[in-house]
Amino acid sequence: MSGLEKRIRVLLAKPGLDGHDVGAKVVARSLIDAGFDVVYTGLKKTPEEIVQSVAEEKADVLGLSILSGSHIPICVRVSDRLRERGLSDLLWIVGGNIPERDHARVKETGVDAIFAVGTQLQTITDFIRENSR
Repeated sequence: MSGLEKRIRVLLAKPGLDGHDVGAKVVARSLIDAGFDVVYTGLKKTPEEIVQSVAEEKADVLGLSILSGSHIPICVRVSDRLRERGLSDLLWIVGGNIPERDHARVKETGVDAIFAVGTQLQTITDFIRENSR
């Protein structure tokens, strides 16, 4: 990447009451090592706080790590807030314990990709590089 190219800015967040963020931190470190500009918001963020951070940080990509089982209501609320703020065109990925049976519903909210626990880090990096807008 030349010095004039804009680095892809990724905002990673842990919504809800889930207190397990080791995976999110591993993904953040991997993305930083791959040359992305990464902001990690920390634990227990509300959808409103997450979308506010997306706007403030001018993120190109939103990544949510959800292990709590609340993926559908969280994604619905995040989607609504993104739409209200005119931000629904950013690349949006979700990782965590999302059962296959819920993938279609989660994607209906605007999520572009779902990465299960154990996904190779290079797979996530490649997806972001190939699909960021």
